[in-house]
Amino acid sequence: MEFKIKYNTKEVSFSVLEENYAATLMPNAVSIESIDEEEVRRAMNNPIGSKRLKDIVCPGDTIAIVTSDISRPMPSYKVLPVVIEELKSAGVEEKTITIILALGIHRKHTEEEKRRLVGEEIYRSNIRIIDSDKEKCIRIGYCKHGTPVDIFEPVLNADKRIAIGNIEFHYFAGYSGGNKALMPGVSSYDAIQSNHMHMLDANAIVGNLDTNPIRQDIEEITDFIPIHFIVNVVLNDRKQIIKAVAGDHVKAHREGCRFLDKLNKVSIKEKADIVIVSPGGYPKDLNLYQAQKGLDNSKHAIKDGGIIIWCASAAEGFGEEHFEKWMLEKSPNEMIGELKSKFTLGAHKAAYIAMTLQKARIYLVSELDPDLVSKINMVPFKSVQEALDDAISKLGRNSKVIIMPEGGATLPILE
Repeated sequence: MEFKIKYNTKEVSFSVLEENYAATLMPNAVSIESIDEEEVRRAMNNPIGSKRLKDIVCPGDTIAIVTSDISRPMPSYKVLPVVIEELKSAGVEEKTITIILALGIHRKHTEEEKRRLVGEEIYRSNIRIIDSDKEKCIRIGYCKHGTPVDIFEPVLNADKRIAIGNIEFHYFAGYSGGNKALMPGVSSYDAIQSNHMHMLDANAIVGNLDTNPIRQDIEEITDFIPIHFIVNVVLNDRKQIIKAVAGDHVKAHREGCRFLDKLNKVSIKEKADIVIVSPGGYPKDLNLYQAQKGLDNSKHAIKDGGIIIWCASAAEGFGEEHFEKWMLEKSPNEMIGELKSKFTLGAHKAAYIAMTLQKARIYLVSELDPDLVSKINMVPFKSVQEALDDAISKLGRNSKVIIMPEGGATLPILE
């Protein structure tokens, strides 16, 4: 049986014997009204819990549009033209609009990356396009859990704020999207670290919103600074927009989450001995820091003592300095112990990988140097096929294999 999964900007092939094959976990079939710009326009024309955007803004308003950075699969170049078209219909001029690419703690963009994110027409327009800066935030309060509310100054000072993002499962915030554009998107390092400290709470898990302390912080942001309108999208495995929601930052977001559940919660009858997982290719496997999300979802499909074959290019390496330092210098037990005693932003993902390593071995197919992979407690392989053949030789010829081509999007649920 022949299969292909995404790796960077290409696909890699491998074969699985029929007697070993258990399942391929792909999104469920759902009803789709329209796709891409047409679907965004439909959502904008039918806002949830809100007036139309053109009825919220006024001529002369300064507008901050916050959208995702290059590490996210968000197709801003498809959404932004529809949003700006409606702003202009209300008399808003290009010169009063700023698009903020929400970096959180990620690296800054090159000009070519900015162009790719927003599209050629918008890049060449009079609209200002800037990266957020975690060092240039203003503190306006504290959430009930003690998390400071620190917002990037150009976002804070705008007359109207629009949040754009994609909705997918998030391993400790429950779901992405909604207010997450501001927290952690355009927040300070201190605020992000304080928020992420709650990931060790038992309720800070994928798919949970209502009792999740991470999400509670995120939602409380708008008690201090309003988000006037959101546009969130759900993507299929071809990066097409198959669902858009627009309007109120909570009501519209929740509708998008319900659609995502129908699409990407995938039932399995039993866990497998071997799971082959790709985060979904570029940009989700740009570095190990981002690719970890797909790995974390795969742990819900693996038996204790099994082997996860993690197919992630990581062409840019680790992706975050604290994450890299912990991965290279600490054992899995040390990572978990230290995170519990003193939370370190960035290193938290290393500790989550360590938790997965306590459950299963990880075979890594990547562009990283094999010696480097060995240093981070994983087994390096040049191809998925070599990794799979070795895993079956280790676990036995009757080993069952689950394949997760869109590991960053699909959440296995045991029936």
